[in-house]
Amino acid sequence: MSPIPATASTDGLRDPRRTAALIVAVGVFSALHVGKLPPAIPVLSRELGLTLVQGGFLLALIQMAGMGLGAVAGMLADRLGPRRVMLSGLGLLGLGSALGAAVPSPGALLATRALEGLGFLLAVLPAPGLLRRELHAPAVLNQALGFWGAYMPIGAATALLLGPWVYAEWGWRWGWTALAAGTWLCALWVWRWVPADPAHGPARGPGMWVRLSDTLTSAGPWLVALAFLMYSGQWLAVVGFLPTIYTQAGWSPGAVGLLSATAAGVNLTGNIAAGRCLAAGVLPVTLLGWGYACMAAGAFWTFQGWGGAAAQFVAVLVFSAVGGLIPGTLFALAVRLAPGAHAVSTTVGWVQQLSSLGQFVGPPLVAWLAGWVGGWHLTWTVNLACCAAGGLLALALQRRLTAPGR
Repeated sequence: MSPIPATASTDGLRDPRRTAALIVAVGVFSALHVGKLPPAIPVLSRELGLTLVQGGFLLALIQMAGMGLGAVAGMLADRLGPRRVMLSGLGLLGLGSALGAAVPSPGALLATRALEGLGFLLAVLPAPGLLRRELHAPAVLNQALGFWGAYMPIGAATALLLGPWVYAEWGWRWGWTALAAGTWLCALWVWRWVPADPAHGPARGPGMWVRLSDTLTSAGPWLVALAFLMYSGQWLAVVGFLPTIYTQAGWSPGAVGLLSATAAGVNLTGNIAAGRCLAAGVLPVTLLGWGYACMAAGAFWTFQGWGGAAAQFVAVLVFSAVGGLIPGTLFALAVRLAPGAHAVSTTVGWVQQLSSLGQFVGPPLVAWLAGWVGGWHLTWTVNLACCAAGGLLALALQRRLTAPGR
């Protein structure tokens, strides 16, 4: 993260550039736990007798904590301190992975996956608040938040790409054990290098329910969260079903894995570009408009099947890469439109809650439509509806940003 200047942090000893890079790295490593499951499902089916329905629940459980507890976890981060909550989350995430590596049955694996979901939420949700605390120049903070917006595609794509090879060489149990150890190592690095939360700052601020009330009665957090919902559900629906679509098209398993990982990973380019563009003064509505427009066009081209497999894959890359402008922009807006410094993590938690809702609802909706019409050729209509709503929300966000006395 070279654009971040090496100035002294709040304790006068640590480098905020290194701190910010570590926070982003923690997010990437945490996202490996999200991406580790899809390649493991065939193995789990053979070894534990995992059914397809149970596999679907395993995929959804990582979002359940965020969907139900995002705002509450944000309140905890604002009240107790983001570093403390991140350390707790990393501990739980590693514990869930370690216990999951030793389970004898699918039922026990579901329980450990739920624990991982809670740990994942607590590990990643405080990150924007930590970045805001460490990086005070708005341009530098926008760049860092752009990098942060890429944590999920980087981690998920890495796991999708390397997971099949790791499981074939060492087995899924050793793979999950290694991830647990790596997660605890991340916690050690956070404890060592991220400055401690102020001893009294969070506790002397407003109470947790005041923070939640301030967040939910402000227009800004709602607009950002709804805009994120319109993005997250359709992105996961398209990228999540790519393996199925390419398998049905007759591609080999190796090609399916590589293409799916590439489509997920390219999303990071838009996230990083969003941070740089915001730092250069580009209006958020411009970035959001391009993101939603290219997602609509890319989904339409992909599901219509024009131009053959190569053209469809290019359309998917446009959908994911340019669509990455949206989360990179919205993370920055969540920090800017929080009702105050006391509610940054609560606001991010609310955004996470609606983002998780989109990821939970979007794929089943697209799958239902594909089954109802007998193919994928009309599923782009879901994307078009989401992008149209997202465009209207982008205009409302721009008006909110320019409103006097906001």
